[in-house]
Amino acid sequence: MIDLRKPAAALLLALLIGAAPATHWVGTWATSQQVPEDRNTLPDADLNDATLRQSLRVSIGGNSVRVLLTNAFGAEPLVVASTHIAPTAAPGTAGVDITGDRVVRFNGAPRVTIPAGASYWSDPIAMPLKPLQRLTVSIYLPKPPKGQTSHPGSRTASYLVHGDHVADSDLPNAKAVEHWYQLAGIAVAAGPRARAVVTFGDSITDGHGATTNQDDRWPDAFAERLRANPATRDVGVLNHGIGGNRLLLDGLGPNALARFDRDVLAQPGTRYLIILEGINDLGTLTREKPATPEAHQALVKNMIGVYAQMIDRAHARGIQVIGATILPDGGSGYYHPDAQNEADRQALNAWIRAPGHFDAVADFDAVTRDPADPTKMRKDMDSGDGLHPNPAGFRAMAAAVPLAVFR
Repeated sequence: MIDLRKPAAALLLALLIGAAPATHWVGTWATSQQVPEDRNTLPDADLNDATLRQSLRVSIGGNSVRVLLTNAFGAEPLVVASTHIAPTAAPGTAGVDITGDRVVRFNGAPRVTIPAGASYWSDPIAMPLKPLQRLTVSIYLPKPPKGQTSHPGSRTASYLVHGDHVADSDLPNAKAVEHWYQLAGIAVAAGPRARAVVTFGDSITDGHGATTNQDDRWPDAFAERLRANPATRDVGVLNHGIGGNRLLLDGLGPNALARFDRDVLAQPGTRYLIILEGINDLGTLTREKPATPEAHQALVKNMIGVYAQMIDRAHARGIQVIGATILPDGGSGYYHPDAQNEADRQALNAWIRAPGHFDAVADFDAVTRDPADPTKMRKDMDSGDGLHPNPAGFRAMAAAVPLAVFR
């Protein structure tokens, strides 16, 4: 029996029956969506009659792309009157390479109305795209969204001006903000060997501690590592980290299990998943006051239950799951963990490392902990808060992911 879930098998069947094989779409960039906090919500006046220009870096390339716009947390339909996509002129600028500019269409038209709670893929766009290339997506909003959908932790500048300027080569005097809005993903038409990995996590995956406009989060470094290896160069990397994210409770975005279907299972071409979640569950338990031994035990048990749920759901879709150990946070002044918090972290890491749970393990704890005090992060990898790595720490994490899974 031919397994149609495998691209090569689908291609063989198409050839046998004389049909053209379906285009194989694979995610090359993505970001998780949430309701922005008050401090990250743009005033309605900024998004009224406004062009919003947003830049990003893809992972794998191709000759045709699609853009995913989103109204996931909107309270009413969102009208996007026009959208363009173009190569970015330079990081940290609003300029684009106008010779590569393309009109983005939806069902053949430049205008699209996205229902409340929904996202919307564009038509395919003929556009040569290089691996690790920076792209800029410009959208024109006639009026502001009723309920903004955002990814606040972009670590990348976006730009705002009034009027429809999506086709302009630059946006002089534009307002700059370090957030993404109403933009969820880029997919590329790729060969049958192409596939994607979702890096699923909290602010450490989102890139707190990274350099603005420099694409040096750990998933960025991992995309570069995959690209440098001939056996893995066709693997796209989709960063689905959200700052403050937790396994069990909502934080600055939906809890991990609540967003799992949208951010993992719905991502085009996904065959792998790396889960780094849990530090915020551990830290918030006792941040305000001590917890009972029973509460600590229940927390660990319930967190393991969510890990198991995610593994089962991913396996049901043919997705291999890599468990990432939770990084040390003994130097965190925000969570100020005590001995029991550390025991909880060790118990979870032991479960993650134990055979029979995950398909493989990325031991981020082992590569970032201080040998002299394993409860704390190495100083040369610490961003300064004892909780989030710096770019050197992110590179060490990227190097710790076992590549054998991806071959």
